[in-house]
Amino acid sequence: MVSGIPSTVHALLTGGDVLAATRAAGTLLPGRRDRPGIATGLIAHVAVSTFWTCVLATAVRRHRLGAGGGAVAGLAIAALDLGIAARAYPAVRALPRGPQILDHLVFGAVTGALLDRPQGTDQGTTSTTSPGCSEL
Repeated sequence: MVSGIPSTVHALLTGGDVLAATRAAGTLLPGRRDRPGIATGLIAHVAVSTFWTCVLATAVRRHRLGAGGGAVAGLAIAALDLGIAARAYPAVRALPRGPQILDHLVFGAVTGALLDRPQGTDQGTTSTTSPGCSEL
């Protein structure tokens, strides 16, 4: 949720649509390319965020990310997400680029910081992987 703060603040300050990115994400789902929607956008955002969280959780097994490394990863994810999606999906292409890049940077920083925290310390073990991501 916090990763959407930059684009939300930008939309509020410029009088833009605070749900534009959510609707645009909805067009990523099969059969929805020309039909943006809030519900489908939420589903798409959860799916994409889960995918990238699992990718970062896998990377954390080999290298600690922390907030800084996560931010760099977020910028790389932005290049992939926005570069690929912007070419193929007009609703994504129409979004202001700067706030979207900042959203990805915040996503990476927060995710990197959270994945860097030891898990399971109450049982004397530590793990940096998320449940469900271990198969990657």
